[in-house]
Amino acid sequence: MHYDALIVGAGPAGSAAARLLAQNGWSVALVEKAQFPRRKVCGEFISAATMPVLEACGVAASFTAAAGPPVTQLGVYAGHMRLMTGGTQAFGWALGREHLDMMLRNAAQEVGAVLLQPAEVTALWRRSEGLVCGLNDGREIQARCVIAACGSWNAKGPFAVSYAPPRPSDLFAFKAHLRGGQLAKGAMALLAFPGGYGGLVESDNGRIVLSCCIRRDALAKARARYGGKAGEAVLAHILETTEGARMALEAATQEADFLSTGPIHPGIRARYDNGIFFAGNIAGEAHPVIAEGISMAIQASSLLARLLIAHRGERYAEEWKHHFASRIRAASLFAHLAMHNSTRAASIYLLRAVPSLVRTGARFSGKDVLLPAL
Repeated sequence: MHYDALIVGAGPAGSAAARLLAQNGWSVALVEKAQFPRRKVCGEFISAATMPVLEACGVAASFTAAAGPPVTQLGVYAGHMRLMTGGTQAFGWALGREHLDMMLRNAAQEVGAVLLQPAEVTALWRRSEGLVCGLNDGREIQARCVIAACGSWNAKGPFAVSYAPPRPSDLFAFKAHLRGGQLAKGAMALLAFPGGYGGLVESDNGRIVLSCCIRRDALAKARARYGGKAGEAVLAHILETTEGARMALEAATQEADFLSTGPIHPGIRARYDNGIFFAGNIAGEAHPVIAEGISMAIQASSLLARLLIAHRGERYAEEWKHHFASRIRAASLFAHLAMHNSTRAASIYLLRAVPSLVRTGARFSGKDVLLPAL
């Protein structure tokens, strides 16, 4: 079997690329190892700046119809501080990955992308006529180019990412859905707590999604203090140290168990290697503190698709860096300010004095294209 592009991973990055290439006449194979629908560790938020890509993929209307209310307020909960600012503009929406992934995957299939699911790429080699991927069922798929959109957290085989040995500063990510909380409609709050950071936002069907990252050493202390499973200890730590989170969640009930993954390693990685393009967080990953992970993945896939269609794929690595490197650097700064006691205290003081800095931070993180609220 021979295709113009073989895309590894049918998450938002891979499926968006598959849709955009296929509807422009490319033959595309989309390989995904997991069954859908699936739950994933992420904050579920997609910024308004991503809407033009969702429109190009044909899913914008169905996305906003299924998602939670438009986010019109951005805020910070840290210690006893509860700061919220907003207006009439929509910064974005949140939708569970069990819905979003299927929406984009189906959109790719609608325009002719061939879906191989469940299937896993276990080997990759080169022939004179192109790249060849070997699947775990023995099939061989040949393509002019390969797009690795399989994520960095659990990538295996030819796309596995190497990391440094474990460190106390390693970050572990957790996520849970809750019902019956008291988060204001249209609000998204950044949580800054000792040793970590997180976020609260209303997703689909009235669910509040709590997503957070915590350092390895802070996680160990939380488990020693509160006991129970890791996710339960992290939640207890957040509720004890962060008044805004406690007020929003104290009456809420948890839906299913916590999801967790890690350690995660934010930073910029390889974007291109001799016919292999990298998209999503395997190419570059911002600290989740800015809630832009899914948006950056979709936007980067749109960038890659445009360049490939224009026969300018060799510019992808440079263009990716131009569009996304500054967001990753900004996210690193915000994460440092949120996690450490001294910088968190100084940041709280500054935000109280100048609340407009919340919107300034949103702009630097990529939420600078605002659409009217629905």
